[in-house]
Amino acid sequence: MYERKLKKDIRNSLEYSLDMFSGKWKSRILSVLSKADNLRYGEIKSQINNITDAVLAASLKELISSEMIVRQSYDEIPTVKRTAEYSLSEKGRSIIPVLDNISKWGEKYFIVEDDAD
Repeated sequence: MYERKLKKDIRNSLEYSLDMFSGKWKSRILSVLSKADNLRYGEIKSQINNITDAVLAASLKELISSEMIVRQSYDEIPTVKRTAEYSLSEKGRSIIPVLDNISKWGEKYFIVEDDAD
């Protein structure tokens, strides 16, 4: 059986923009990478609570595909083990001020609901 990719129905620049960092994890990954020059997979995972390996790997692939982050692969010596580091691309760095502004907006209107009802 083959896997069929569904084309996203993005009709305008706002939908495109929101798709770049939509969902629970992409914005968190971008935020973590914005605070470092580059990070390995395990370092990213350790800074994001409750993300599974499958979700992290899929999110990283999407962010690479959309050119928001860059994956640099290299051989580690002497163990001859392939490792990779992730960093923000120029496109990824350009979204950080936008995410910061969205965060500031959220701080103004975010209300923590009291579970004591």
